[in-house]
Amino acid sequence: MTTVIVNAGACGYSVTIKAEKSKDGKITISLTTDCEMVTKMLEDIAVVDRFAALTGFQNNPVYRSASKHLKHVACAVPSAILKAIEVEAGLNVPKDAVIRFVKE
Repeated sequence: MTTVIVNAGACGYSVTIKAEKSKDGKITISLTTDCEMVTKMLEDIAVVDRFAALTGFQNNPVYRSASKHLKHVACAVPSAILKAIEVEAGLNVPKDAVIRFVKE
């Protein structure tokens, strides 16, 4: 199982993403958060193909769900979900990603 924790930013929500590959290669997603919009995404992405992380933006099941349920297009959660899927499917290695703001 792959676990990713996202502190989403100004909204103040955090999301714990768990991705687990089954024997048939499907990835089961769980999302633990107080954000109702992110929780609604599970209606669409509770189980996805292991190659979902390699699907382009317009046809990607995670980004399609995000476009339907999330109000904030800059939300980092969909990308983090795809990172978890990638790692759980063995398509990438677990490596932290960071968005950092620098005041000048």
